[in-house]
Amino acid sequence: MSATAENAPATATAAVVEERVRGRVITDDPLYRAIPVALRFTPAEPLAVRVVFPADLSPEGTENEWVFPRALLEAGLQAPSGTGDVRVWPCGRVQAVVEFHSPEGVAVLQFDIKSLRRFLRLTYAAGTR
Repeated sequence: MSATAENAPATATAAVVEERVRGRVITDDPLYRAIPVALRFTPAEPLAVRVVFPADLSPEGTENEWVFPRALLEAGLQAPSGTGDVRVWPCGRVQAVVEFHSPEGVAVLQFDIKSLRRFLRLTYAAGTR
């Protein structure tokens, strides 16, 4: 099964674009865990995107937010991209993998490329308003 967009439509307010998607956590376990993730963009920071993990996944009970270049996400849908804390690459024709590195470890999530492209289109549309 793949990561899919949730039923909630993307929202674009005056300042923020948010797309709620499901990411598939990749582990050595044959079973996978799908988690809800928010993709966010603020026109005030036109070069950045945010991936926000829900508070209930954090031991501290707070959202875990990763900020990285929008260009990295876009490039990673075509070919492996990134050398730092965030790396993105296509996985077949319909999936993309986003890898997050921190001192605590590495999290690897798989997303539908279609969901990520829809989010990117919304960010570019928001930047032209």
